[in-house]
Amino acid sequence: MIQSVCVRASALPLPPIDSHRNAAMANSFAIDAQNLSYSVVSKQGKILPILKDCSLQVPSGQFWMLLGPNGCGKSTLLKILAGLLSPDDGFLYVERPRSFVYQNPDHQVVMPTVEADVAFGLGKLNLTPNEIKTRVAKALDAVGMYEYLKKPVHTLSGGQKQRVATAGALAEACKVLLLDELTTFLDETDQIGVIKAMRNSMDTSQGITALWVTHRLEELEFADGAVYMEDGRIVRQGDATSIRKFIEDKLTSYVNQINL
Repeated sequence: MIQSVCVRASALPLPPIDSHRNAAMANSFAIDAQNLSYSVVSKQGKILPILKDCSLQVPSGQFWMLLGPNGCGKSTLLKILAGLLSPDDGFLYVERPRSFVYQNPDHQVVMPTVEADVAFGLGKLNLTPNEIKTRVAKALDAVGMYEYLKKPVHTLSGGQKQRVATAGALAEACKVLLLDELTTFLDETDQIGVIKAMRNSMDTSQGITALWVTHRLEELEFADGAVYMEDGRIVRQGDATSIRKFIEDKLTSYVNQINL
């Protein structure tokens, strides 16, 4: 089990990269994973496969979603893409720098004020105070939180904290955002606010690619493309409309079988 830690995931060590394949893929795909497998060993010594020969590609500059039933491997796959876990087998390329935003914002928003938290990960970049101030302002503006610049973090709603966490990743000028079910713990108003802020940041910040894990079909309205998983496997990927129809047809078929 991976324990949540209060650091920006972009600062964590990442797996080695095939430079030749990277050069070929960099202009077309920000994420290219081929035949990834990952297993864990139970207390009884039994090997339990979590991911089974998974392949997906996310085009540069697009906002994609990763869907599937609970326990199908979505979060595990996202952590592998972030470098938090290492696959047992397969090829992996994710454009750098990349950032991982946790499902629970309290695991990532660690500083007392909004401004300080968004600036938290910039200390390693050797920026001037003016450069840090500019990056923080731009990132907060992208997620609709600039007016909260001086606010104490503990006064924010869950959705506002998620937007601050996302702003922290944007401020680091990441190329790839990996977002793990950001709306899980939020009420309906905050859910809409967070996903609209993410879509806006994609539209206003050039060169960013995002992969958003979710189980809510309605969120596909904001996506360019999507990937659907079942039982540790990638079942289908494509444009958001076709993936939504595919999932809805599966649900309809399941309900019809029950009725019969």
